[in-house]
Amino acid sequence: MSADNLIAANRRIASVGVAIFLADQLTKLLVLRLLGPSEERVVIDGFFKFVHWQNTGAAFSMFHQKNGVLAVVSAVAMTALWLFRRHFEAHRPTGQVALGLLFGGIAGNLLDRLLPSRQHVIDFIRFYLESRGGGEMGFPAFNVADTAICTGVGLLILLSWRMETGARSAPPPGR
Repeated sequence: MSADNLIAANRRIASVGVAIFLADQLTKLLVLRLLGPSEERVVIDGFFKFVHWQNTGAAFSMFHQKNGVLAVVSAVAMTALWLFRRHFEAHRPTGQVALGLLFGGIAGNLLDRLLPSRQHVIDFIRFYLESRGGGEMGFPAFNVADTAICTGVGLLILLSWRMETGARSAPPPGR
């Protein structure tokens, strides 16, 4: 990759990352202003609501109360992604978008973990169904950063699958 292409790739990654980070932090600030801790606002009864959940763990509340450890893991992951980005299709626009989504999402949740006023990730989007017994069955609450991270990982998986499929269907050298 030429120096100009590398600069353009890094700019695209940074632009997407900053946009995601800002969107994530803005939505979390809105949640902090509009909802008290553990408060909920139903948007579509029996299906969707905004909540204010404080998550000191990871996805699905795994590693509950391990905020410090998860902050270190996030920082190491961001550093490793940056150092090894060329292995993650950083030369392709889709790979650049995927990496930007990952950087922005990880940075958004990392800031939540590091801010002394929070020390937890703010989750606020909740999809659920009401059971006949009256309880809720639903997906764990999440935020913009979580969505960006999952989308970025999904894009990288699709890119690697496309590359692998393309490599298998390519004719052998010399033909």
